[in-house]
Amino acid sequence: MRHAPRPDPAHRLDLSQRPRRNRKAEWARRLVAEHVLTTNDLIWPLFLIDGEKRRVPVAAMPGVDRLSVDEAVREAGRAVALDIPAIAFFPYTEPKLKDERGSEAFNDGNLVCQACRAIKREFPQLGLVTDVALDPYTSHGHDGLISESATGEVRILNDETVEALARQALNQARAGADVIAPSDMMDGRVGAIRAALDAEGFLDVQIMAYAAKYASAFYGPFRDALGSASALKGDKRTYQMDPANSDEALREVELDLDEGADMVMVKPGMPYLDIIRRVKDEFGAPTFAYQVSGEYSMIMAAAQNGWIDGDKAMMESLIAFKRAGADGVLTYFAPRAAERLRRAR
Repeated sequence: MRHAPRPDPAHRLDLSQRPRRNRKAEWARRLVAEHVLTTNDLIWPLFLIDGEKRRVPVAAMPGVDRLSVDEAVREAGRAVALDIPAIAFFPYTEPKLKDERGSEAFNDGNLVCQACRAIKREFPQLGLVTDVALDPYTSHGHDGLISESATGEVRILNDETVEALARQALNQARAGADVIAPSDMMDGRVGAIRAALDAEGFLDVQIMAYAAKYASAFYGPFRDALGSASALKGDKRTYQMDPANSDEALREVELDLDEGADMVMVKPGMPYLDIIRRVKDEFGAPTFAYQVSGEYSMIMAAAQNGWIDGDKAMMESLIAFKRAGADGVLTYFAPRAAERLRRAR
């Protein structure tokens, strides 16, 4: 039996600690791994579109389609097979259904409600997360109701919007949503939604608050997928957070938890790993990250150009969220990552 040559004592460093010993082989690295990614950490966002048997590619997000409800049911079955615990919905609303007040959000037959009912019939064990915000439904592209001055200045109405969001949340809960996820960043919306859900007997419906949602350039492909980018009047900086701020995120999270949030989210993900870490250390509450469309598209574009290994970059980015303190990640990579994790078992 051949043995590796021993180093020449004349060149041997006098070291009592050699961290590389724990990296010497795959089995050793597995034993000392501090963080582990599993399918339990994944939530898969799906885009919905009207019609039947439709899959419409999102140009800016390679590998991602808008799905008709029947195709979303098919993908829900795939999620169950891959042991992904939950999926989230985001609708592409036809322009003719949009108006100033986002009325389609309150329609019990809208795409999100249709998808909830259809998937719960087929896969009752799968968690359903629904987005609460008006931007997929408003003709102006904002998350809330607006007041527009004679000079064209747009002001987002906080309290009137909160009333509308509570109504939207109830509509989704009645359709079978398990987790209501308000992404609007209006003040007081978590408390209002919790009160509305409890008053109607939805005591077990959870709230995952987008507690620290930043005004980010990384949302671009998502807005294209929803068809809200071209409609947006002005920007969202009066309600989404300034990327320069960190302490403010802690104040936002604290308020949402005090108002009844069961889980909190930081969005985007990768540029805000420090925020995830601060939130988890400060509150210890279930904390999630959203690996947003721009993050996904950057990895996919670089991989398609041969600049990086796409699968390795995907997995590295996901374990980074776990390392930062996230309990789970909303990611468009969910099925691809789950497949890779299954092969690695």
